[in-house]
Amino acid sequence: MRLLLVEDDLMIGESVLDLLRDEGYAVDWVKDGEMADTALDAQNYDLMLLDLGLPRRDGLAVLQRLRARKDRTPVLIATARDAVAQRVEGLNLGADDYIVKPYELDELLARIRALIRRAAGRAEPVYEHLGISINPVTHEVTVDEQPVLLSAREWSVLELLLARPGMVLSRKQLEEKLYSWKDDLSSNAVEVYIHGLRKKLGPHIIQNVRGVGYLIPKAAA
Repeated sequence: MRLLLVEDDLMIGESVLDLLRDEGYAVDWVKDGEMADTALDAQNYDLMLLDLGLPRRDGLAVLQRLRARKDRTPVLIATARDAVAQRVEGLNLGADDYIVKPYELDELLARIRALIRRAAGRAEPVYEHLGISINPVTHEVTVDEQPVLLSAREWSVLELLLARPGMVLSRKQLEEKLYSWKDDLSSNAVEVYIHGLRKKLGPHIIQNVRGVGYLIPKAAA
C-alpha cells in the first residue's frame, strides 16, 4: 500500500515516516500544501495522512481541491486543531477521519488500517481466501492454518492481490503500490516476489495473465 504523508513538522514527519515504513507501507512525504497537490496529481494513493497548518497552502484547501476532482482517496486528518468546529469542518469537506495531535501511534495505525479496509469494501480485519489468511495487524500469514514466513515485500504483494480476488494487477501497478519515490527498484523485483510467494503458498495460488499482470482467482481451479 502506498500512502502520502503531508506534514511540515520535521520531527513528527520523521517519526511517522519510520513507523509507516516499519509497517510495510510505501510512503511519499511532502511538507507543504502545493507539493501535496502535485503529488496527488501525479500518483494514486491508498490513503493521505494530512496535516492542516501547512506552508503555501492550508490542508483544508488541499482536501477541497482533492474532492472537487472527484478523487476518492481516503483522507485522515492529523492535526493539532482540536476544536469541535474544526473537526466538523474537516469531515464536512470530505475527510474520512480525524485524529488530534499528540496521538498514540498504535491508534494512528489502527485508523489507517480501518480506512484502507473501508475503501476496499471490507469490514473484516483479517483477509481469508482459498485457505490463506493474513492479518494486517500482526502480519501473520497461514495457509490451511499452518504459519508461513514471508519477507516484507512478499507480504505487501500478497496483501494487494488477496484484497482483490479476481482483479488483475499489472507489474507497474504493483510497483507503484510497493515503492515510494526514494526507493530503489530493480527491473525484475515484482517477478522475484511472485516467485517467492508461489514457492511458499503453492504454485497455482497466483496466476499470470499473459501480457497483463497477476491475480489470485476468486475460486479454486
